[in-house]
Amino acid sequence: MSLYADHPAHRTRQVVGDAAVLAWVVVWALVGRAVHDAVSQLAAPGRTLEDAGTSLEEGLQQAGERVAEVPFVGDELQAPFDSAGEAAGTLTQAGVDLQDGVAQAATVAGWSVALWPILVVVTLWVWARVRFARRSASARRLVAAGTDLDLFALRALARLPLTTLARVSDDPAGDWRRGDEAVVRRLADLELRSVGVRLPTG
Repeated sequence: MSLYADHPAHRTRQVVGDAAVLAWVVVWALVGRAVHDAVSQLAAPGRTLEDAGTSLEEGLQQAGERVAEVPFVGDELQAPFDSAGEAAGTLTQAGVDLQDGVAQAATVAGWSVALWPILVVVTLWVWARVRFARRSASARRLVAAGTDLDLFALRALARLPLTTLARVSDDPAGDWRRGDEAVVRRLADLELRSVGVRLPTG
């Protein structure tokens, strides 16, 4: 199964189309990454909150340890510092939770922005390329089997625009019925070109 046409011009258009799809995917991947990074900046307050909570918790623990050294009343004096340290730990956890939430939001936002444009275009591209490959493979099998060119000429008469047929002959259907070999070959060539197959010589 061939993914590209035999004719250079048609093949070039296909290659350019493939490159355009690849560029589209890269651009939207970069856009999604930029959105992810922009949303991630919202985590800055969470980092500040975490740092502040950690510093406060460590400071209160150290203060409590020093107060505990006071004779007779040290343990009683240490209790408020321990409680305050636990509260500071809650502050630290709140900062961590905020950062986690922003990270998840950034991931969802980045994928949401990038995925749909990529998915739509790639789906259409895959459908078109598979359709071309299947039609081309069928035409190649018929040509290889020695199928009469009348079949391809008839399909051209049925499918091609009238403006295209008028360039082949003033009466393409009549010439085909009369078996005009030159007109039949030109019609068959147009049909085979549309599926990327070269008209057999001879």
